[in-house]
Amino acid sequence: MTAALRRPIQLLVVDDHSLFRRGLMALLSQDPRFEVSCEAGDVGEALRCLARQRPDVILLDNHLPGVLGVDAIPALREAAPGSRVLMLTVSENEADLVAALKAGADGYLLKTVESHHLCQAIVKVMDGESVVSPEMTTKLVAALRAQPPASGETGEEPPAGSADVELASLSTRELEILHLIARGDSNKHIARQLDIAETTVKIHVQHILRKLHLTSRVQAAVFAARHAFQDR
Repeated sequence: MTAALRRPIQLLVVDDHSLFRRGLMALLSQDPRFEVSCEAGDVGEALRCLARQRPDVILLDNHLPGVLGVDAIPALREAAPGSRVLMLTVSENEADLVAALKAGADGYLLKTVESHHLCQAIVKVMDGESVVSPEMTTKLVAALRAQPPASGETGEEPPAGSADVELASLSTRELEILHLIARGDSNKHIARQLDIAETTVKIHVQHILRKLHLTSRVQAAVFAARHAFQDR
């Protein structure tokens, strides 16, 4: 655990099923790395929580009453710009996955995830890494390749010509790392693959995000998948 994680990670749990929400809170509270600072059953309640608290990570269900979780991500990020958003849902719909990542979610996990993997995912998200359930990775790549960016599309991704220019600005090492990010590799695995320090990988990832005008590792993975970068 890095120095930034010495204090407990503050969590906001947003899920309309009270039994699941309370069970998840009880589970996470057993781990000294986490502290559930607020809970909510819908988006409105979550926004009221964010007016009082600034959680490090928001665990967000998708099927919420009134407003879907994926549709609420922009409002949640605006209310708490420094908070990470980790979707935790039963939805295996690739459209929900793509929408969540494009809206700025830092990860997308299915509720079938093992408890220790969930805890690891929260720490990874706090460390700036992307997390997507393995079952959804193939769906993500297929969905993004099947839907090339439309002309004038808004969001974090630049037009195709601009993307080519920005890719050309990356160094050889940064291109290697972007390729591995597109495969879904963690910083630790990338460091082993390239025989460099994990801290060096993190610095390269920061440079990649800056040069591609992105704000998260997940967006870098989406960018790479949209441009079929795995095959370059």
